[in-house]
Amino acid sequence: MSKSVTKYLSLATLGILATSVTPQLASAATTQSYGTQGEVTFTAGTDTTGPVDPQDPTVPVKPTEPDGVNPVGPTMPDSGLTIVYASSFDFGSHPVSNKAEVYNAAAQKLDDNTTRTNYVQVADNRGTFSGWNLKVQMTDFTTADSNLVANGHGTLTGATVTLGDAEIQGAGTANPADISSATTVLTPGVQSATILGATAGHGSGNSLLDFGGKMELQKTQPSNFLFQQVWQVQPSIQQI
Repeated sequence: MSKSVTKYLSLATLGILATSVTPQLASAATTQSYGTQGEVTFTAGTDTTGPVDPQDPTVPVKPTEPDGVNPVGPTMPDSGLTIVYASSFDFGSHPVSNKAEVYNAAAQKLDDNTTRTNYVQVADNRGTFSGWNLKVQMTDFTTADSNLVANGHGTLTGATVTLGDAEIQGAGTANPADISSATTVLTPGVQSATILGATAGHGSGNSLLDFGGKMELQKTQPSNFLFQQVWQVQPSIQQI
């Protein structure tokens, strides 16, 4: 018998013996278990995908300002809660009027020349599900016209901005924001109530509030004026 055949038979015999012995061992053995642990740590996220489409929040977009310049958005702070984007409002150019007027803001432009509703986007990557509130405050409308400034008319008095038809957009978000105000009237120097917010267990990831294309400026004094709006997002435990 050759050496190679001998090895083959030996392996076969060992296999048979192991098979016949196994049931005897199993009948006498007790079942044991040993628990191990798996550990993972999550910290507040510091990355954001940037502005997304208010019509489809799963799609990134590049909004432009009324002057055509792409805005530089804020980076995600260490807290993981930030305003990703807020539209600037373009009320256009109009002839001087001696009565109160109402002007609608232009739609939000994207860098591909398409338009969307004006909107604001908040990202909450804290992982705490503790909630947050978004409030807004606008400054006075002012002009750079030196003659108007010299004559004491550098500020547009009596102007308000109405954020209307507001609607939460939460597509692609498992727990979207659940607090919103359908209509908010902004008065210079006065902080608004919460226009977008999340109760505990909501508002993680991206939350958007769009204004349905209806954003109005009501003015009682003519000229070319600019203003700034200050958006503030705060954790719910630190509400003002």
